[in-house]
Amino acid sequence: MNPDTDRFTRQADLVPREKLQALTLSILGVGAVGRQIALQLAALGAPRLQLIDFDHVEPSNLTTQGYWEADLGQPKVQATRAAMLRIDSTLRVETIEDRYRPTQQTGTVVFCCVDKISARAAIWRRQVHSCAFWSDTRLRGEVLRILTACDEASRQHYETTLFPQSTAQPGPCGSQGTLYTANLAASLAVHQFTRWLRNLPIDRDLSLNLLASEMVVEPLS
Repeated sequence: MNPDTDRFTRQADLVPREKLQALTLSILGVGAVGRQIALQLAALGAPRLQLIDFDHVEPSNLTTQGYWEADLGQPKVQATRAAMLRIDSTLRVETIEDRYRPTQQTGTVVFCCVDKISARAAIWRRQVHSCAFWSDTRLRGEVLRILTACDEASRQHYETTLFPQSTAQPGPCGSQGTLYTANLAASLAVHQFTRWLRNLPIDRDLSLNLLASEMVVEPLS
């Protein structure tokens, strides 16, 4: 058994390893969805990842974000990095214990997992011309929305989903949630990423309402 090759055997047809190896991936916010995305990307074999978050692990994060009791009080980026290295000790994981700032250098693949629409808009304005793949996950209760931008049409559509913070629903995006909804949102976002890796069409705007058992995909224009 060769652990270096056998590790990826079952996903070989779904995740092009050569393309993945060439990328640096940034995860902005490692709360409920961001942490799950980080762990999934670690398992997929993404070799270079960057985690950006200023927050520390609190008791409520154990139930909704999948952190462990031993993580309490630790910076989320450090706790997530430690979990990723338990999956694959060869990963190169850069951690930035801070809010996203325009001066920070990020990867060509960006997963935006921040709470506020105003923060998303500000980050997007900075990233729109530099990232090749952009994923934005929005989560409230049992309603999920996954937005993906990786070409001109999907970038233009994403612009239409940004709105003033004053018109947003009260409270941060992840103020209501469970670990299972975070896992679903993360899986849908990573799935769009692997479709992009395989040069398959992506779903630029996908919504899933668990209570209604309803999934809606915004059609391409």
